[in-house]
Amino acid sequence: MAAEPIVLFDNGHHKCLMFDSLVSGEGVQSNQFLIVDGKHEALIDPGGDLTYTPLSVAASRYMNIRDMDYVFASHQDPDIIGAIDRWIVHTRAKIVTSRLWARFLPHLVSSYVTNQLSGSVYDRIVSIPDAGANVKFGDSYLQCLPAHFMHSVGNLQFYDPVSRILFSGDLGASLGGDDDHLPVKDFDKHVPSMIGFHRRYIASGKVCRLWANMIREMDVTAIVPQHGKRFEGPEMVNRFLDWVSSMDCGIDLMTQENYRQPVDYV
Repeated sequence: MAAEPIVLFDNGHHKCLMFDSLVSGEGVQSNQFLIVDGKHEALIDPGGDLTYTPLSVAASRYMNIRDMDYVFASHQDPDIIGAIDRWIVHTRAKIVTSRLWARFLPHLVSSYVTNQLSGSVYDRIVSIPDAGANVKFGDSYLQCLPAHFMHSVGNLQFYDPVSRILFSGDLGASLGGDDDHLPVKDFDKHVPSMIGFHRRYIASGKVCRLWANMIREMDVTAIVPQHGKRFEGPEMVNRFLDWVSSMDCGIDLMTQENYRQPVDYV
């Protein structure tokens, strides 16, 4: 049975759907997103082999997979775009990603797949510059925002101006929850499930502060990360912006102890 998505937004013409229960086995929980605008469809961070089949089955209830417009990839990780070869073979979608990763993603595509294509894999990739870009989508557009070093050196986030939802990738991610389909209700209680991930995976507090300054100038009603719970409403959005912009993480926490020769054997 196909997984039932969570409806993040639906005005009858434009929909934002979240799938959050497709990963089974030992894979890390992740959220996948489907945006529909009339007869146009796009997936955001669809994942790898663990999610390809269940996602394609579930999403096909809301669109014709073959005719999908775009697959947006926030960065290069396997839980983001590991199944790029399948999306390229089974859809007409363009793959939208950072220019820094556009030349690397074809390495994820087998020679069997490339031999089935009329052109090159690179012809199917839309390269987004460091400054970001707006990508025409249906009657509106999706905004590719610069999110450098959070955590990837070539990292994007995606803002939908119709729903006013920011799809934030790894920023805001939480791990270990058993009710990840629900939005955050108690921010202080939620912090312990986020802080370890952010300290290890986000490059520095400086980039978090610069990013938060950008988001505060936008009309964002929800921040929805790729892992764990989402932040809905002005109060929770502002709580997250305040928290992440005051946090030390990544290289802020490094000392000489982190750069010594190992003595243990594995």
